[in-house]
Amino acid sequence: MVKIGNLELGECPLLLAPMEDVSDPPFRALCKQEGADMMYTEFISVEGLIRDAKKSVKKLDIYDEERPIGIQIFGANEDSMRRSCEIVEAAKPEVLDINYGCPVKKVVCKMAGAGILQDIDRMVKLTKLIVDSTSLPVTVKTRLGWDDNTKYIVDAAERLQDVGIQAISIHGRTRKQMYKGEADWTLIGEIKNNPRMHIPVFGNGDVDSGPKAVEMLNRYGVDGIMIGRAAIGYPWIFREIKHYMKTGEVLAPPNVHERVAVAKQHLTKSLEWKGPVVGIHEMRRHYTNYFKGLPHIKPYRAILVTTYEPDEIFDTLDLIAERYADFEFKPKTEFFYQGSTRG
Repeated sequence: MVKIGNLELGECPLLLAPMEDVSDPPFRALCKQEGADMMYTEFISVEGLIRDAKKSVKKLDIYDEERPIGIQIFGANEDSMRRSCEIVEAAKPEVLDINYGCPVKKVVCKMAGAGILQDIDRMVKLTKLIVDSTSLPVTVKTRLGWDDNTKYIVDAAERLQDVGIQAISIHGRTRKQMYKGEADWTLIGEIKNNPRMHIPVFGNGDVDSGPKAVEMLNRYGVDGIMIGRAAIGYPWIFREIKHYMKTGEVLAPPNVHERVAVAKQHLTKSLEWKGPVVGIHEMRRHYTNYFKGLPHIKPYRAILVTTYEPDEIFDTLDLIAERYADFEFKPKTEFFYQGSTRG
């Protein structure tokens, strides 16, 4: 049984990674429906929280069907990080997560996100401050290091554990890599097999199918897997991985009717939560993967990613369901979302 503090997550849990403009309540609900064991919110600026910025505060929204969930914060100022803990606690998540992994320039230039990987002592100090400022279990998501010459994550993970974090999730790339190249899980496995480590260690990076998930679990012994880009537009990744873990068989992919139904459900919830402009805009990154593999889909996708008319989108989804009613998707043994997203 994998536990974060007193929170029980079962055996080999699958976690939805925190992703900016992706891991919102509408999408989290779908991933939970399809088998994700734990969610994380989009990363939230502590500066936005303490200034009561509308966009930051909105990200604190949590619904019962999503639980258990962790709220992820990022920042660099010690006082702001400390003050944000009280605001996060008021939202009543199960976990408070610290983002030490976001690689985008406007975050790292402030020594937040992956920027703090340039100063491990400060990383440890800031983490202790947060642990001491909240009654919630604190977890960390980070990367291997700043670049190939600064992969200090094995020592850093042990030091973070020593100041009180309850779990750590590690993306198998450096900040310099951004989302390019292949994720390297070697050091993730080294952390998990460090005899001094006793908290859960979750691996993240390039897990895009049941066979790949089982390979990573068997090879590196991690406690669970965090799924990020492979879930975008494909919430079924969680049920497919779980099915393969249980049976050793690749589950048949959802047919076009299920894909359209879920896309409609997603869009409806997105419109309700974000409104007609943002709700439609942020759905666009999902459509490619919802309908990946359909021949001659480009004209339909062009409508989905350009129009701001909800009725036109729903009508286009109906047309897709009708045209491809008999199309059989091939079972997926490997799937990788090639875009990038912050978080």
